[in-house]
Amino acid sequence: MPPIRTESSQKSANQEGRILLALDDIKNGRIKSIRAAAKLYDIPRQTLSRRTNGIISRVDTRANSHKLTQLEEDSLTEWILSMDSRGAAPRHTTVREMANILLAARGTTPLLTVGVNWVSNFVKRRDELRTRFSKRYDYQRALNEDPKAIKEWFLMVQRAIEENGIQPEDIYNFDETGFAMGLISSQRVVTRAEYYGRRSILQPGNREWVTAIETICADGYSLPPCIIFKGQVYIAGWFESSNLPRDWRIEVSDNGWTTDEIGLRWLQKIFIPYTTSRVRGRFRLLILDGHGSHLTPQFDRICAENDIIPLCMPSHSSHLLQPLDVGCFAVLKRAYGRFVSDLARTGYNHIDKLDFLADYPRARIEAFQPNIIQSSFAATGIVPVDASRVLSKLNISLRTPPPPSSRPSSRSSQFTPKTPKTAIQLEKQASMLKELLKQRSHSPPTPSKVMLDQIIKGHWIALHNTALLAKENDDLRAANEKKLQKRTRSTKRIAHKGGLTIEEGLQLAQQPIQPVEADEVVSHEAVDLPNQPVRPARRAPPTCSGCGQIGHRITSCKNRII
Repeated sequence: MPPIRTESSQKSANQEGRILLALDDIKNGRIKSIRAAAKLYDIPRQTLSRRTNGIISRVDTRANSHKLTQLEEDSLTEWILSMDSRGAAPRHTTVREMANILLAARGTTPLLTVGVNWVSNFVKRRDELRTRFSKRYDYQRALNEDPKAIKEWFLMVQRAIEENGIQPEDIYNFDETGFAMGLISSQRVVTRAEYYGRRSILQPGNREWVTAIETICADGYSLPPCIIFKGQVYIAGWFESSNLPRDWRIEVSDNGWTTDEIGLRWLQKIFIPYTTSRVRGRFRLLILDGHGSHLTPQFDRICAENDIIPLCMPSHSSHLLQPLDVGCFAVLKRAYGRFVSDLARTGYNHIDKLDFLADYPRARIEAFQPNIIQSSFAATGIVPVDASRVLSKLNISLRTPPPPSSRPSSRSSQFTPKTPKTAIQLEKQASMLKELLKQRSHSPPTPSKVMLDQIIKGHWIALHNTALLAKENDDLRAANEKKLQKRTRSTKRIAHKGGLTIEEGLQLAQQPIQPVEADEVVSHEAVDLPNQPVRPARRAPPTCSGCGQIGHRITSCKNRII
């Protein structure tokens, strides 16, 4: 259904369209006079006359009620875009605070402030801005999203492929992924209309950890997985599942995570036997992350003996460069979470290892499809090698880029006025203005006026940026002061059994450390009792080597050895 408009708004919109047509005919010479154009298009002659003289329409005119000027809003928009590019997009309250700082920088009395809904209206009239929900992003990942390091990684991949003649069918990627057996992932559900917020979904809640080692090839082939359970011994029932493939491997560890020994057994028992028969060339390229189990000397030695080239990705970059993380694991965990949710609906309140072995093969069938595997290698720019597939995803810069270079022409007739953004640009444009003023008789005044306006505009932008940066500096100083106060706090340990109130803790912390008497010195062979208070370590007082007495001088001892 089209939007309902009032009669006046419809008439205004129609008249604006006729005015634009009349202006176009007058500009192109199809109509000679304003009077004839106004009569032809049925519009007021005075309105058309004002529009031909450069007066814009009321719809496009900036309202007088705006508290910030156009330049101030432009400066605030640039600051928001700068903060967003650094991964620190500001909230509504922060934007409102910055707007008030710009108003305070004018020095007007009484002091102006923006309203509560000002930010929402500001975002609506700025095409460059939108409001979005934020998501968490690890700082270490953003710190290592360096385009230079990623380009060097792709150059290394290209060099390894070309120097060793590696075929796409010989490029593999392996990684570990973990599951909490009884936890389901977030999913879109259908619920009643009157329910507000996120809907709660029951889940078994078993958080026992299990790890799966998966391997995929660039041609769409996937190797049998290695399942790592938490435990000390193997249970016969694990291997009796009817839908469990016979070529799968099961390992156990103390916490359900992989170890160096398990990584070596995976390399010798799964990767080498299942890839040797499929090798097209001499070498196989194995792309892996920097986990400790992949970087042992034994792992490298076995790879070298079997013509396997392990290539480690840069740290904290697996979400961009690892095919398993980019494509397969997301589908795998979503499918497994759906199966666990189905079990919870049927009355299951505990998911054990047998249930995991029953559901994981079905989830794996959905995730490790040949087209998904090939798309994962293509999305990471590995097969085919294309660094732009990854570099185009980098949208956060933690390093400030250098300012753009400014090289105005030496000839003033070829100069195009631009707003100076740096001190160098401002200095060069000011020098050219002085040159134009000296040659006033040989140069029309229009270029001088345009340049002067641009310089004034640049000064305004500089002042606005100064006010915004001053606020950022104040915040940084306050944060630094808070860190300094944290460093000055005492790290003294309080020996006490049971809880303490704040007052009791302060009293104990202010008590001086009691010195340890000679008869209280305990040898290093003694065992500390659990109920004994913890005393700081003290050096034992010196004893005589002849008689063993404390503080006895050896020169006056009768038992000294001569």
